[in-house]
Amino acid sequence: MGRVTTATVILVMVVLTALAFDFTNGFHDTGNAMAASIATGALSPKMAVTLAATLDLIGALISVKVALTITNAVIDGIQMKTGLPNPQFIGSDNGKQGTLLLMVVLAGLVGGIVWNLLTWLLGLPSSSSHALLGGLVGATIAGFGFSQVNWLGHSTEKLDGVVGKVLIPSLISPVIAFIVAAVGTRIVFSLTSKMGDKFRESRFRYGQVGAASMVALAHGTNDAQKTMGVITLALIAAGQVDVSQEISIPFWVKLSAAVAIALGTYLGGWRIMRTLGKGIVDINAPQGFAGDTSTASVILASSGLGFALSTTHVASGSIMGAGVGRKGAEVRWSVAGRMASAWAITFPAAGLVGAVMFFISNLMPQLLGATVVMAILIAVSLYIWMRSRKDPVDKHSVGKDWEAEPDAAHVAEAVPHAHH
Repeated sequence: MGRVTTATVILVMVVLTALAFDFTNGFHDTGNAMAASIATGALSPKMAVTLAATLDLIGALISVKVALTITNAVIDGIQMKTGLPNPQFIGSDNGKQGTLLLMVVLAGLVGGIVWNLLTWLLGLPSSSSHALLGGLVGATIAGFGFSQVNWLGHSTEKLDGVVGKVLIPSLISPVIAFIVAAVGTRIVFSLTSKMGDKFRESRFRYGQVGAASMVALAHGTNDAQKTMGVITLALIAAGQVDVSQEISIPFWVKLSAAVAIALGTYLGGWRIMRTLGKGIVDINAPQGFAGDTSTASVILASSGLGFALSTTHVASGSIMGAGVGRKGAEVRWSVAGRMASAWAITFPAAGLVGAVMFFISNLMPQLLGATVVMAILIAVSLYIWMRSRKDPVDKHSVGKDWEAEPDAAHVAEAVPHAHH
């Protein structure tokens, strides 16, 4: 019974940590949908996050995909060809690696959360999906070995696995969104060139709210699913799910994941929203409409084609494209470059944290190891939050004009000393 109790306690830790990641995903990615609407005045900051949270909640509940999709894309051999889980990963008694898999998932989640919080502190829009996947890959390498990572997948028809589902889309998606938004902005301004500026602004604000709502809904259908998949995987690893038939996500998992991401969204990731809405380029309502429509179109099209895109990459590419599309608009390429640097290191950085967390937990008995990892996560989270209080960004300051920002090399040092 002792081992079962240990597995159950670790399972509870994994579920709580997964919901904590979902919460950070919410406030980290709110800006993807609502930054442009706040920047142009189409929505007030509080109305924007309320709308985004509501649509995130709805999106998370209406879209139910296969529970193991995300984790199976990372850890090789979790699912057999029949679609059922591999027995070697199930339960602490049936499979020797069941509890080990729980520890890998816990370490991977911590990697994702730490990177999300760090990039939030620096106001850098980076991908929560890539942080989670990077953390899981790092922890998988540490726990099961390099060969257990599903790098290329097993399909002969298409590139799958980590490379096909994560790395290649992360390079292509912002470029596509940039082009679509740039062309869309050009078309919008050419078609409305005879309109008065005030009339054009007011009309496009309505359209912008609609487009931003589509992005928020798409975010809920995409990102909450990842947490549902991770929790379901943990339940399987702990032997808590009947795997003799097709797996369905328990309702409490769907509801808790949906509420966690919606709550995070409602609290608003003002720091990142400010970078997206004001830091890259000063945009007006027609640009915001073109950017949000581009983001929604690319995300929804990619979902239909089965690509796992980062909403952050798409939204950032769209805003840059909308900036370039208007004649005379000034894109702050230094801010864009800083963001691109964060994108490039998200996957390996989160992976490194995930691997280190697993190695630390593996130095001691599993329950003690899991407890120590949780304690490290709480300590790091509190430290980052306290640092953020020295340079607060809230609903009152999120829409202020962007002033000269420090160079990328000095961002980390500047954060605690900056003043508004």
